[in-house]
Amino acid sequence: ILMKMNIIYRYKQIMHWNAVKYKTFDEAATAPDGLAVLGIFLDGSITDFKDFNPKCLLPSSLHYWTYLGSLTTPPLHESVIWIVLKDPITVSEKQLGKFRMLLFTGEEEDQRLRMENNFRPPQPLKGRKVRSSN
Repeated sequence: ILMKMNIIYRYKQIMHWNAVKYKTFDEAATAPDGLAVLGIFLDGSITDFKDFNPKCLLPSSLHYWTYLGSLTTPPLHESVIWIVLKDPITVSEKQLGKFRMLLFTGEEEDQRLRMENNFRPPQPLKGRKVRSSN
């Protein structure tokens, strides 16, 4: 079964929602099964970044942790299946700056918000289970 997905690239995160089931991000964000986020650790150092291939956003090992959680920015809806890759990727300070220039919002939206400060401190588990791929 093919599923149409909308994808938003975020600093350290790639967020997905099922565009067949939920027509907008806001609709998906309020549903308990609305979002899936792929979190990637960044290791800052000097590296080449010439022809962009999205695969470069993934480490060579795809081992991960997964848990049910929330958005990292208000309104903090608990609608996210988090998938956090264990190994970091290497990025330079310049590349990190380019990530921060990306937008949270779509090109068609009136208000444009940069993808920065989209994190929050670690939260208590509150009974959640964290699972590992290996």
